[in-house]
Amino acid sequence: MIADFGFGVLVVTFILSFFSIGAALYGALTKSYPWAESARRAMLLTFPLLTLSSLALLYLLVGGHYEIQYVYSVTSNSMPLYLRITALWGGQAGSLLFWAWLLSAFTSAVTLRKWERDREFLPWVILVSSVTLAFFLSLVIFFENPFMSWWQTVSGEVAAMFRPAGAVLLTPRDGRGLNPLLRHPGMIVHPPLLYLGFVAYIIPFAFAIAALITGRTDDRWIRITRRWTLWAWLFLSLGLVLGARWAYDVLGWGGYWGWDPVEIASLMPWLTGTAFLHSVIIQEKRGMLKQWNMLLIILTYDLVLFGTFLTRSGVLSSVHSFAQSAIGPMFFAFIGLTFVSSVSLLIYRWNDFKAEVEMKSMLSREALFTLNNLIFIGVLIVCFWGVIFPLISELVTNQKVTVGPPFYERATAPLFGALMLLMGVAPLSAWGHSTIKTLGRALWKPALLAALVMAVILAAGMRNAVALIGFGLVALVLIVTLYEFWRAARARSKTSAENFFLALWKLTGRNRRRYGGHIIHISMVLMAIGILGIEVFQTETQGTLPQGSSLELAGYTVKFDSVAQFDTAGGRNVTRAVVSVFKGDRYLGDLYPRRDYYYESSQPMTIPGLYSTLADDMYIILVDWQPISASGATFKVYHNPLVNWLWIGTFIFVFGILVAAWPEKDS
Repeated sequence: MIADFGFGVLVVTFILSFFSIGAALYGALTKSYPWAESARRAMLLTFPLLTLSSLALLYLLVGGHYEIQYVYSVTSNSMPLYLRITALWGGQAGSLLFWAWLLSAFTSAVTLRKWERDREFLPWVILVSSVTLAFFLSLVIFFENPFMSWWQTVSGEVAAMFRPAGAVLLTPRDGRGLNPLLRHPGMIVHPPLLYLGFVAYIIPFAFAIAALITGRTDDRWIRITRRWTLWAWLFLSLGLVLGARWAYDVLGWGGYWGWDPVEIASLMPWLTGTAFLHSVIIQEKRGMLKQWNMLLIILTYDLVLFGTFLTRSGVLSSVHSFAQSAIGPMFFAFIGLTFVSSVSLLIYRWNDFKAEVEMKSMLSREALFTLNNLIFIGVLIVCFWGVIFPLISELVTNQKVTVGPPFYERATAPLFGALMLLMGVAPLSAWGHSTIKTLGRALWKPALLAALVMAVILAAGMRNAVALIGFGLVALVLIVTLYEFWRAARARSKTSAENFFLALWKLTGRNRRRYGGHIIHISMVLMAIGILGIEVFQTETQGTLPQGSSLELAGYTVKFDSVAQFDTAGGRNVTRAVVSVFKGDRYLGDLYPRRDYYYESSQPMTIPGLYSTLADDMYIILVDWQPISASGATFKVYHNPLVNWLWIGTFIFVFGILVAAWPEKDS
């Protein structure tokens, strides 16, 4: 009954989305606002309807209705309540429904705004949003239906929405449960944040298409969608970082980023979205890069779809991807249709979106921002080629070729270094015109201080060229950014008789976008410190230790004390070791690396023991073990210097976004 209700609501919402498409198109073509208003109200109805459908599926998941095929595949009696709830997005069908629900929430929210000034945008924004929603609903209804039941027929077990002739409903006593890798608190926040980031980018895309169709060449569409874009960027960024932390905690390979194809699929729209955030500043300030901004938001939208396609089509092997599915061709066709139609529309309006002024100086701030954009696109090209090359190779040669981390690291490291350099140089350049002389005058002091930092590191014994250059660039960006805060606050303090900190507070409040951006740059610097630490200086060792024996790494001593094996109430068999960690002669504490084996899925999961400080992590993995009376246990130990600055930078990043996105008094 509940499953039938949930599916019925889906079908009604699907029909309603088509009505919204037709009403919006008719209203736009006939310039009939009542039809556009009807389309808007239809769009508003999709959110409560999809909420009902999602709640129906949640009820089935939490209640353990294993007669529903999706419930059987992603839940089990051993799973706690929070994992049963997260199973909504833990499988293919449920995640597509969740995607559609979030999309309806965002599009409904944006249509609640006042449209008096931008009435010509309304039907086209609704049209683009409704087309995207209808596409995802079609996938849920016709290909990945989460409400299908298990039926026993003469020929065997089948999953179907309606009872086949002569079939009997199957009700298993238990389900298969989630993949062990997904049974982690990160499941609560990581996938939803990625989905929020993906879905939110549809809003600026819809307004961009509306601007192209209506011929609005001003930057009004950018101003309307500024905060939507910032929130999309925040959600996607947090999703990426939390995914990295999740991998660090449960994958057991001592790192946080493996250049996995699905990881890259989430990174690619982040790259174009970041470039877009920078280049829209140039359009607002100088009336330039209008065509480029349109292209960037089109790329971001289609890269969101492309990433979703890679995850769900089964064309790539990944720990993050879902099983092989029939939705791949549909996804590919929709991506091609939206990309070709959007770019064709941009080409049609190309001359209308020419820049209002020409770029006159290659060292001006807008020129450096443009170079920043080109570097982001360079990283995107590397990532895109690395992802699609195995597909092309398999298509042409019928052999799978793997593109591993060394390719990405060698190709992107210089580009990321160039981005870091621009973060230090661009704030010191002037809008409109800048020369080597004026830029050099502003830059020489921060550059000298950064060189002194490099000299101190060199004198301390650092001989790695990559690390020296990396920390030098980090120092440059940090010095320039802090100098920008100090210079502006000091000038205001002198003219307004305010103390330095009050002046800084009021400055930030009056120009939140600028100073929020500076805070974000500081967060990126801290993240870069963590990345440099683990990527350049990570060391590892492995050994089989009898009880009471130890091994040493990077000044730490790891002593094997004991190992125990036991079952838990959650359907796991746990093998847990106890190791003592020392720094010199100082005892730091016990760690408990373990291996969990899930009976219902017959899959293991490795949980490392972790000792963390601001300076480094000791990361210990239980590789193998024997009874204590035999040879003991085998451990792999990683020393990860500075990695925690990556996570610390994330908190400052969130603060910077909140500052930049906070509404100003005149908005």
